[in-house]
Amino acid sequence: MKLEGEAKLLRVFVGESDRWHGRPMHEAIVAEARRLGLAGASVFKGFEGFGAHSRIHSAKILQLAEDLPVLVEIVDTEEKIRTFIPVLDQMIQEGLVTMEKVEVIRYQPKGKNA
Repeated sequence: MKLEGEAKLLRVFVGESDRWHGRPMHEAIVAEARRLGLAGASVFKGFEGFGAHSRIHSAKILQLAEDLPVLVEIVDTEEKIRTFIPVLDQMIQEGLVTMEKVEVIRYQPKGKNA
């Protein structure tokens, strides 16, 4: 699959202690995105942040790292991203999901030509 031009960036903000059927939420989101054929997903772990409850979660040396923020980013066509949103609605009880327009410069799996 080759993806270039206008696309959508889906960002899913959750906590590292969030779970879906006993599995870390970020792992479950990536697995579902792959199962549904989205172009790709990346997971980033934050070292500090706060959410809806305004409680700071931090990985400072003198504090116990507890429920650090995790960000899952997925880029694909608008159509594919929009079909994935109802899946997230079923999975996420608490978190933030954003979507924005992006321009893909190049996405082409290695060894594949247009």
